[in-house]
Amino acid sequence: MTNLKENYKTKVKDYQPKPPYVWNCVKAFLIGGLICLIGQALQDFYIHFFNFNEKTAGNPTSATLILISALLTGFGIYDRLGQFAGAGSAVPVTGFANSMTSAALEHRSEGLVLGVATNMFKLAGNVIVFGVVAAYIVGLIRFACEKLFS
Repeated sequence: MTNLKENYKTKVKDYQPKPPYVWNCVKAFLIGGLICLIGQALQDFYIHFFNFNEKTAGNPTSATLILISALLTGFGIYDRLGQFAGAGSAVPVTGFANSMTSAALEHRSEGLVLGVATNMFKLAGNVIVFGVVAAYIVGLIRFACEKLFS
């Protein structure tokens, strides 16, 4: 039986279309770079017009990118961008905001609390918990190192 399955897989493989790996990489690079360029322009805007420095301009820049991504997801634009760009739109912080907003929009008919609030963090909850736990562990290690070596 296993030989029959392997034989089928090799025959089917000849008829499957080959994915355009290079073109997909170029699209992801260009769209991801465009998102980063917009982020850099926002950071420069905050530095120039609101007298932030490079360190303090990062938080409002991230918040603005998240807001723009959530709005574009709500209007259905970010999903089309994601279909075109692939990982280029999923990897930056805007992809995380898109995943949360998409889950919230998908379950809005179930109500504000049981639909939106509960399902919004299904995908993002794992990332948030891992980030908090990892930050806590790194903080403990840093604290221990400072006590040992000071």
